[in-house]
Amino acid sequence: MHPKHQMAFNPSTTASHSGAAPACQCGSLLLVRFHQRIMNELTRRALLGGSLTALAGLFSGLISPQLVAAHPTPSAPLALTHLRLFDGERLHEGQAIWIENGKIRALLAENALPADLARLDCQGKTVIPGLIDAHWHTTLAAITQAQAMTADLGYVHLVAGREAERTLMRGFTSVRDVGGPAFALKRAIDEGLIPGPRIYPAGAMISQTSGHGDFRLRHELPRSPLSPLAITEQAGVAVIADGEAEVLRRTREQLMLGASQIKLMAGGGVASSYDPLDSVQFSERELRAAVEAAADWGTYVMTHVYTSAGIQRALRAGVRSIEHGQLADEETVRMMADQGAWWSLQPFLQDEDSNVYPDEARRASQAQVAQGTLRAYELAQRFGVATAWGTDVLFNPQNTQTQGRQLAKMTRFYSPLTALKMATADNGALLGLSGPRNPYPAPLGRIEAQAWADLLVVEGDPERSLDFLSDPERNLRLIMKGGQIYKNTLSNSA
Repeated sequence: MHPKHQMAFNPSTTASHSGAAPACQCGSLLLVRFHQRIMNELTRRALLGGSLTALAGLFSGLISPQLVAAHPTPSAPLALTHLRLFDGERLHEGQAIWIENGKIRALLAENALPADLARLDCQGKTVIPGLIDAHWHTTLAAITQAQAMTADLGYVHLVAGREAERTLMRGFTSVRDVGGPAFALKRAIDEGLIPGPRIYPAGAMISQTSGHGDFRLRHELPRSPLSPLAITEQAGVAVIADGEAEVLRRTREQLMLGASQIKLMAGGGVASSYDPLDSVQFSERELRAAVEAAADWGTYVMTHVYTSAGIQRALRAGVRSIEHGQLADEETVRMMADQGAWWSLQPFLQDEDSNVYPDEARRASQAQVAQGTLRAYELAQRFGVATAWGTDVLFNPQNTQTQGRQLAKMTRFYSPLTALKMATADNGALLGLSGPRNPYPAPLGRIEAQAWADLLVVEGDPERSLDFLSDPERNLRLIMKGGQIYKNTLSNSA
């Protein structure tokens, strides 16, 4: 391929893709100075009320020069040829993909392409849309909870920046962030400072006192009007709101920061230290306050919740996306279907990809959710609920690499192509609910004219199995986002 059509950066030049361990730079003067710069800047910006956005300009001096572009610019026009096409809905033969200005210009027969258009031979392999994880914690997935509570904020963001590149190299070109300080990282990716997926940020998770996003320790109670914000609130991980007025304030703050959708905690969780799995959180009036504030900005609210009581309360308040919901009964699932709400499910199966809990109480809650997962997928299909797929890897650095494998295991419940449609076209439709707050206003998860040119060339047959996603390094032969090629091993084929 002509040099001007090659990838924006060469993965083979980075240790993360070659397998070679880079020389440790932990004590280098460069990193020492950067650490001091980050801490000084965060302190200064905190005084001005903008500590989170301070990091956006700091990534550029730390990222390897081979990975830095001044700003992402579309590659020259290009056609992908000699391929089998999964367009997000179904398989096609005999079409080529014409890419221009970061988007798909047209799907044409090869003999209808302009003669002077550069071509990339896909060698008969299948091209699929870039994958979308609809429940991903961009900043919080690759650190432990202890690190999130104790590490320098600069460290947390730098780890997230590294994980963003790895996420993209697993074939996930878009993620819906469901809680955490992802705004700076999104900006750095969008400006081409570092590689990573498109991020639809929710900002801080909004929680009631004692809710699933209340990470305070017991000694921090009671809270008075003069009490300082908890460390997780200062960092933008979660914020506490009690009463309609506070919920309105916290919702509007996230919208001001750039949230494309809003996340509220409407029920207990498995990992919680204080809020039981069966607890119902936020009153209907409080939930409705967030829904109305989001609707005023043209977007929607999603809620973390497992139980029927919590789901029904959220639906009555106008919530558009139920996150988890594995303990829903038939009446509740029918209500979701009738109201056209999305059910954002994750394959929580208490298997090798699950979190490991030291105490019996949380293991019992985990088993309850795992059993509910089996029934949830059956009910979702029976009642025709719009169903999204995500992973919800949180505070688990070892499990981020299982992202593709967790999609592959969905073939336990759906045909391979149906599961793949869920992680592409269906998740793309869910992202579109953000309306005018959509940071990337063009179709995602589809290969069609005017859609973003987010494409994967895969070594595998998605009509038979999705197991190839378990080994992205070997089986993702080309990764493209917005017309930019981030990986291409097709030229290495015999």
